[in-house]
Amino acid sequence: MQHRGHESTDGAGGGELTVPMAWLYAEYIADELLRSGDLMPPTSFEFRAGRDALALTVFLSDTDGELSGVQVVSRLETWLSLTAYDQPWQEWVRERLAEAAADAAASGRPAPDLELAEAAWRWLRETELLAPDLDAVPRGTAVTGEDEGPKVWTPAWQLGLPLGHLAIHLF
Repeated sequence: MQHRGHESTDGAGGGELTVPMAWLYAEYIADELLRSGDLMPPTSFEFRAGRDALALTVFLSDTDGELSGVQVVSRLETWLSLTAYDQPWQEWVRERLAEAAADAAASGRPAPDLELAEAAWRWLRETELLAPDLDAVPRGTAVTGEDEGPKVWTPAWQLGLPLGHLAIHLF
């Protein structure tokens, strides 16, 4: 992250470091949800994909800027609906990031939270992970082992989003 001379925890300036508290809190929530689901090792790329997808969902759904003061449980239904299989999550992320960038540009203040969110989105889009090819498995056939069956390179967000959704369900 670039240091631009604007500093403090609230973005007000004054010579102190600007801390991206909203993003860090969203990432913490996502990490805790995934860890509680115990779906994959926290050191895996799959875990990172799930954490980043969930963190983006948490961060971008906080339209009132009140994330740090809100109980996580009260937001679970919103996050479930946003991460559901039939929802255009990636379009929603692009739209919300564009809106946030426009707001940040209009304010003229640094947006370290937005910079981290954009970096997470870039990683989720540009990184591909090797995952089971669920379209290649005939219906009614179970893939029994992790290393069995055909695999396909998949954008990280397409793997992370359902993992995040499942973690919310398991919470």
